[in-house]
Amino acid sequence: MPGPVIPLIEMLVEVPDFRMAQGKRYSLVAILALACAAMLCGYRSYGALAEWGRNYGAALVQALGFPTGATPCAATLHTVFRHLDVVQFEACVSRWAEQVLAAYPAEQAVACDGKTLRGSRKLGAPGAHLLAAVSQRLGLTLAQCAVPDKHNELAAIADLLQALVLEGRIITVDALHTQRTVAETISTAGGDYIMYVKDNQPQLCEDIVTLFAEPQVVAETFTTAQSIDAGHGRIELRRLTASSALVDYTPWPGLQQVFQLERTITDKKSGRQRHETVYGVTSLTPQQADATRLLRLTRQHWSIENRLHWVRDVTFDEDRSTVRCGHIPQVMALLRNTTISLLRLAGHTNIAAANRRYAANPWAALALLGILPEN
Repeated sequence: MPGPVIPLIEMLVEVPDFRMAQGKRYSLVAILALACAAMLCGYRSYGALAEWGRNYGAALVQALGFPTGATPCAATLHTVFRHLDVVQFEACVSRWAEQVLAAYPAEQAVACDGKTLRGSRKLGAPGAHLLAAVSQRLGLTLAQCAVPDKHNELAAIADLLQALVLEGRIITVDALHTQRTVAETISTAGGDYIMYVKDNQPQLCEDIVTLFAEPQVVAETFTTAQSIDAGHGRIELRRLTASSALVDYTPWPGLQQVFQLERTITDKKSGRQRHETVYGVTSLTPQQADATRLLRLTRQHWSIENRLHWVRDVTFDEDRSTVRCGHIPQVMALLRNTTISLLRLAGHTNIAAANRRYAANPWAALALLGILPEN
């Protein structure tokens, strides 16, 4: 059972308000709480968030922090989101996510990957490519940062790792982030990594390919595991082979094992097969992670696509959003991340169905934020 968790509403109080006190009609924490509650109910744009505040009566919005029952219009939300200190907002949400994750003592593997806000990028919005870190097990977004240039994620991942608690964590990244500095940062902080290796690290990739091309040379160092999944009209066989033979040969920071992951994908209808082979490195020793565990962790790395990015695109229609002014794209993405995290923690696997449920019972949405009628 998880330990006590500070409600999100108590963390939103810490987000600094950029506005002058004179003429301010609505508190910032009330605005952010309204935005989160509206998104829990399936509302997507800042215009729709403003509309949600007028749909459920005075008692509900008073509980959110609007004592007169009046709620902000779309123009007010636009202004607030545009000028909000998004770095501090992200930091507050990250602190909340970290203390939630700390309440769940089981395996804490974290997947890192980037996503482009396509609608915003088309219109030249700054920060329209975001890098996020997600708990593999909970689907909880732990941190997010903007990437000024989509092709320069390497500079941004240093900021992302700085925002994370690395000690005792297993960080999984794709080949783009397989860099010595990233491996050193994670290892020095007491964490472990699993990284895919491609041509951006040619010598390392060549060493691993050569090793698995001649397995008989060091056969005693190998362990193997496989899994089979069937769904979506296909059968996927994965076979992972791990070895510690390169520990004293390849000077990669923290290296303890290398692995080869083979995928065979069979189309059920046509019988056609597609084969893929990828390679990787990890700082986990064979005692910490045998081939079976590595196979599971590499598979779960893509949970960031399935449990976050896909939901933002399909359920919240993110790629068609054309908001582009100031910090609005990043703020809206952070609100989506937070909403999805709250729903995952509440045990919902179908986010669209959960949105409909909370739209029919908005007080339940407020309860997820930590706002109860008696309070």
